[in-house]
Amino acid sequence: MLCQDNAMWYLSCGMVIGGVQFFLKQMREHTPYGRYVHPSRRWLVAAKVGWFLQELPSFLVPVFLVFMACAPSKLGQNLLLWTFCLHYFQRAFIFSLLTKGQPVPLKIVISAAVFCSINGFLQGHYLLCCFQYTHTWLNNARLVTGLIIFFLGMAINIHSDHILRCLRKPGEVAYKIPTGGLFEYVSSANYFGEIIEWLGFAIATWSMPAFSFAFFTMCFIGPRAYHHHRFYKEKFSDYPQTRKALIPFTF
Repeated sequence: MLCQDNAMWYLSCGMVIGGVQFFLKQMREHTPYGRYVHPSRRWLVAAKVGWFLQELPSFLVPVFLVFMACAPSKLGQNLLLWTFCLHYFQRAFIFSLLTKGQPVPLKIVISAAVFCSINGFLQGHYLLCCFQYTHTWLNNARLVTGLIIFFLGMAINIHSDHILRCLRKPGEVAYKIPTGGLFEYVSSANYFGEIIEWLGFAIATWSMPAFSFAFFTMCFIGPRAYHHHRFYKEKFSDYPQTRKALIPFTF
């Protein structure tokens, strides 16, 4: 398989443009999901099934591309590719089984699966067939710094998801104020962790596809963090006033 430079460029630009469009749309009216889905809405998918189906392509597509690669992959390429896949292995095979979330609209599951398929191809193809990492890349400060940031963000994301899952005891349905970890500073610590993850990945790979995905992630879950923050403040009169929506000590 030869490097598809033009496809990589257009897909990356499309992701940036799509991120901006989604951000503007979500700031006006948010897409119904989770706590915002009306109980009478039709075509809902159980949360466990929905998360598994929509996250799985971002793991399977790069794995498939490994077997279709144009040349044997070097250590640097494999390291970054499997770092990307690690996140989606955790989301598809671990997070989906543990989640206690609300049913997800089928339309969202399908659109998310399509996006994950495209992004899986974008990141996987670029790493395997386009960018040539030299033997000195493993000692590069950007790679080391980026990986540290990625795994720090992943730890925050996983820990925050654990806090959210443990908020309610079996049988409880009422919403509660999350506490502990970075939830002491922001309403959406799990989203903050995921943004940190992909910023770290972008720094480690230093590529247009990775930076475009990090940008899209910020545009996609940034508005969700804002809506969650507003939900908590409207629902709980005692909600901590110093807590920010997404980024500690800012907004």
